[in-house]
Amino acid sequence: MKFKDYYATFGLPREATQDEIKRAYRKLARKYHPDVSKAADAESRFKELGEAYAVLKDPEKRAAYDQMGSQWQGGQEFQPPPGWDDGFEYSGAGSDSADQSDFFEALFGRQSRNARRAGGHGRGEDHHAGVMIDLEDAYRGALRGISLQLPTVDAEGHVVLRQRRLDVTIPKGIRAGQHLRLAGQGEPGLGEGPAGDLYLEIGFNPHSRYRVNGRDVFLDLALAPWEAALGCSLSLPTPDGSLQLAIPAGSTAGRRLRLKGKGIPGNPAGDLYAVLGIVQPAAVSEGEKEAYRALARAFDFNPRIQQGVNPS
Repeated sequence: MKFKDYYATFGLPREATQDEIKRAYRKLARKYHPDVSKAADAESRFKELGEAYAVLKDPEKRAAYDQMGSQWQGGQEFQPPPGWDDGFEYSGAGSDSADQSDFFEALFGRQSRNARRAGGHGRGEDHHAGVMIDLEDAYRGALRGISLQLPTVDAEGHVVLRQRRLDVTIPKGIRAGQHLRLAGQGEPGLGEGPAGDLYLEIGFNPHSRYRVNGRDVFLDLALAPWEAALGCSLSLPTPDGSLQLAIPAGSTAGRRLRLKGKGIPGNPAGDLYAVLGIVQPAAVSEGEKEAYRALARAFDFNPRIQQGVNPS
């Protein structure tokens, strides 16, 4: 996916104020409006201007865009990493422009799906943010401190990030994609109106050992060939402690062993799956090579028989 430089669209530096962006948009929008301009690319340029302005006029979107732009290396294909916007607090205003580019949707799809809630009677607006937690927290529950960044405009018209830290109780059994509601932690109300709420969308930090699908948890388990062939008993690590797992004799690579109810807690709880893999040891010493020769002599086995390929 191609990175879009929205500042270059307006011919502005990244340090431009909100007023400078507004003036540049109005000037160029008049120039390239399809009803006025005779340029062959007027319609496409007008659309590009609208998309760029939809981002840069919004302090929340601009701050997120600046964060991603600082990580992009010129000339490379651009792909936002998973969870890139976690910790950004935003008001939940949807996009006011339709038919946006893939680049725009990749960055702001989640924000655009959250509709702005009306704040009747002076009620403050609800805020949203994504936060990442460890899988172990979903198994046991936890009290965690989280840091959020709320984009605001300073007195000079520049977008700045206001930091705040909250202590959040992570309930046992929470899943990725679920929301925690923190009452009164959104936008302050007007006058005597109550404050809005803050909704935290939960995601899991990448784990070196586990993968998660809903409440189910998956673990890749490597076996030696003799362990798979003869069976064995192993101490299996899980996010909630170790368990004894019996490997049936004759197990094959890709087999999934299910531990019912050992996934993320809930009603019902998820399952934990050990996905088997077989690792072939290298034959380096003469004794190791002879062990493989003995294995070849002991078995009348051709793994390619169904392909019609025979040893020569």
